[in-house]
Amino acid sequence: MNESKFFSNEQLWAKIIVAISITVPLLVTILFYISPPEISTSFNLKILPKFHAFLNGSVTILLLLSWYFIKNKNIKAHKAANVTALVLSATFLVSYVTYHSLTESTKFGGEGFIRYVYYFILLTHIVLSAIILPIILFTFLRAFTGKFEAHRKIARWTMPLWLYVSITGVLVYLMISPYY
Repeated sequence: MNESKFFSNEQLWAKIIVAISITVPLLVTILFYISPPEISTSFNLKILPKFHAFLNGSVTILLLLSWYFIKNKNIKAHKAANVTALVLSATFLVSYVTYHSLTESTKFGGEGFIRYVYYFILLTHIVLSAIILPIILFTFLRAFTGKFEAHRKIARWTMPLWLYVSITGVLVYLMISPYY
């Protein structure tokens, strides 16, 4: 099916994007206020944060490749890199919600100046991850509906913000990993 036909009802997609953009941050916030269920699993959930960092690192590489591809007018590779980055980000989100719904939050144990650095990176990561979600989705919608000029305008904001969120996701993991 042609993408532009699939995405032809832009008002419907805009409503879906807004619903997702409200639901996801609310769900993530709620996870930090409820206790995880006491269930036993043979799967070691403690490997998920490393998996999340891997996904974020992969998204970082894909976004940089996407930028390279579009600068070199390789639209097909640009599109493939971005779609893959979106799929990996969605995979991250599902895994992240699963992990935090089944485990207690890990507290950062660093002291002194590094504590301020960690919380600054964490806070900006969290805030920008909530902000970037609808921007990413609207950027994709503009591309898939063939509105390339609008896509380019919003992508100039999307790329650096999404890149920051993916990089800081890895940094947060590296800084808190000794405390898992």
